[in-house]
Amino acid sequence: MATILWIIAVVLVISGIVTLVRGQVLFGILLIVVGLLVGPGGVSIFG
Repeated sequence: MATILWIIAVVLVISGIVTLVRGQVLFGILLIVVGLLVGPGGVSIFG
């Protein structure tokens, strides 16, 4: 389960960075924050 959460978190953070580069700042920050919340290293919403 932890591996799946890491993969989801990495995908969310990377897509958030790409979104920031494209100019959608608010949505990019939202994706990064959600990615950090989902990741097992952060405050996981599942545990």
